[in-house]
Order: sequence, then structure tokens, then C-alpha cells
Amino acid sequence: MTSSSLARQINAASHLTGNFVLRSGLTATEYFDKYRFEGDPVLLDAIAREMAQLVPEGTEVLAGLEMGGIPVVTALGRHTGLPCAFVRKQAKPYGTCRLAEGADIVGRRVLVVEDVVTSGGQIVLSTTELRALGADVREALCVIDRQQGGAEALAGEGIGLVSLLTADDLRAAV
Repeated sequence: MTSSSLARQINAASHLTGNFVLRSGLTATEYFDKYRFEGDPVLLDAIAREMAQLVPEGTEVLAGLEMGGIPVVTALGRHTGLPCAFVRKQAKPYGTCRLAEGADIVGRRVLVVEDVVTSGGQIVLSTTELRALGADVREALCVIDRQQGGAEALAGEGIGLVSLLTADDLRAAV
């Protein structure tokens, strides 16, 4: 599948227009409803297949961020064979009391996986916590980079952003 074909499918499934407040606090007149492509098993599988080619050499664990990164990382794990960790926004106060569930991240090269990146804020917060727990995080991989400063914010924290598609790619695919 070509990236433009995949971009057309994602755009058709998830592009909305209107007035939307983003996690960053910014407002937008267009929105990519990630749950629409994450909830489509055929489309999500095609996304993960293409993303698998972008996983940096040496990655040992895929870490999906709550909540949108979880289905993406699970599908991606199927295509790469890499173990997955599921990263909460904060450690739960019961049971294992862990921030990252699933695969062990300590002393391992971890790739943070997210669905849509706008400002990069949650990746920065989660990466800081993962590094404090002993993970070696150098990059983050996302399905869509909205191109609203996320890559630059991540670079400032020593995190390279790799994206399957950008907002421009999706607009061009219409």
C-alpha cells in the first residue's frame, strides 16, 4: 500500500471539521479523530504494517501511551514481534502500582508510540518518567504529526519524532 493511499483511507475515516479544543489547549477547525482509525481493525493493521518499517534499529520495547497509543502499539507489536509496554498517565495506586505495564523497560531501548502528536506534551511527560525508571528513550513514533510544534518540543528533550504521516500528507491525499 502506498503512503498516499493509506493517507486517503485515514483521512476518509477520521477527518472532521468544526471547532475543536486540542489537548495542548490550542483550537483547531479540523480534527483527526484517532479513535475512528484505531477502531477499524483492517485500517489499524495497515497502519501498523507501514509503521513497522519506521521502527529504529536497536529498539527492544515498544511503549504505547495511554490511551490512543495502546491500540497502535499492540498492532505494531504484531508486525515487529517486539514486546510492548502500556504506559499510564500516572501509576495506579493499587495492584502492581506501575507506570508501565507489560514488558520490562529497565535498561532497554524503548520506542514511545503515540497516535497523534500536536504539542508533544504527553510524550515529554511520559518519556521523563520512563527515563527515571531506567528506560533508554531516544525516539517517539506516531501515526500523525499535526505539525504544530511537537517535533521541535520533543527535539528539545532529546527525543526524535518519526511519523508515518503528517497533517500535510493527509490534506494532500484528499
